Amino acid sequence: MLQQNHLLSSKIKIAPQNDHTPFSKHFVFYKNYSLFILKVLRKSSFQEFLNYMLISEDIEEKNVNIVDVKIFPAPRKNGFNIIGKCDTFRGRIRIYPKTFNYCSAFRKKYGKNYLFTFVGNRARAALIHELLHLKYISDEKKVQELTDIYFSRYMKKRLEKDSNLISLHDLIFTSKKHTPFEGKMCYTA
Repeated sequence: MLQQNHLLSSKIKIAPQNDHTPFSKHFVFYKNYSLFILKVLRKSSFQEFLNYMLISEDIEEKNVNIVDVKIFPAPRKNGFNIIGKCDTFRGRIRIYPKTFNYCSAFRKKYGKNYLFTFVGNRARAALIHELLHLKYISDEKKVQELTDIYFSRYMKKRLEKDSNLISLHDLIFTSKKHTPFEGKMCYTA
């Protein structure tokens, strides 16, 4: 199991990526985005929560070899933006950013601080989701339900510090169904 020293934190890294993508013209934006996500996912309070979740679900930390924070967004799949992927055989989890255009539109509508909060919590929810796939490999419905439950628990613990978090929870989980911006969100195995 995950020990108190948060072994999972040491497995979270920024993945090297090819600079020749359609997104490379915004490389500085995506590099800063991935550095921010790395910091968010390694934060000790979140690592403590992941420890609790992994123990509760009887998921062993050794099943995770690496968590790659990708610099560029994944190609769309069936019209959806991919947030994360889990290769259960290799123990590899990948977390992908939103597009530059999405973030720009979001920032104009909600402001910079809300964008940072959304992006960080989106990455947390994605990591929770993909970790649950280590146990519930192909049961997407169960993983989605548990992601909502665990993410809600995490948000409730943080609620005393920031009143915007509950509405962010709703924004993250309802935006899978519709979004006012250019893309849809979905979780994939």
